[in-house]
Amino acid sequence: MKIKAIITGATGMVGEGVLLECLEHPEVEQVLVINRKPGGLQHPKLRELIHADFFNLESIAQDLQGYNACYFCLGISSVGIGKEEYKHITYDLTLHTGQLLATLNAEMTFCYVSGAGTDTSEQGSIAWARVKGATENALLRLFKNAYMFRPGFMKSSPGQKNVKSFYSFIAWMYPIGRWLYPAGFCTLKEVAQAMIAVSLSPYSKHHIEVKDIVELAKR
Repeated sequence: MKIKAIITGATGMVGEGVLLECLEHPEVEQVLVINRKPGGLQHPKLRELIHADFFNLESIAQDLQGYNACYFCLGISSVGIGKEEYKHITYDLTLHTGQLLATLNAEMTFCYVSGAGTDTSEQGSIAWARVKGATENALLRLFKNAYMFRPGFMKSSPGQKNVKSFYSFIAWMYPIGRWLYPAGFCTLKEVAQAMIAVSLSPYSKHHIEVKDIVELAKR
């Protein structure tokens, strides 16, 4: 089975890293990116759909049919924004997208980029972790083949343009961190390879921590 994947957030650091790996991977046949603005990348496998409103995906539903994987890399940081706005983007937008894709492509593998420390009990004291946990739980109810990716520090891939300044500034720490605390450090290439791996063959866990990402990337 070849992978036909939808990628969201491809103009961000994580999404761009996943996209670049997918375009080079022999098991990925076709990639559709949904962007609010042009990403500036061209490739024979790649189709770009410019669509500003992720809360109105029904108007492009016919373009989303026939895909067997979604790598959902769209998201925002909780720093500097209100709780309701964060929930609106993190939970509401993600679930709106997920519900439509689950209707269009029932057997789709859905990979969601969550985060280390996510609270699936939805009862903890940290607001962003509760919202992420609620989002994970809802997606797991929607999709039979859903995987919640919880990377820690991620090293960008060669050729990336959209690298957060924070990551660029502390990139020198990656080899040290990987050696001292391997459970908290991985590469974006490994994240993408792990997504591709679970799309090709089911994995026993649905919450994918860094150690799982590294293991899956070796497949």
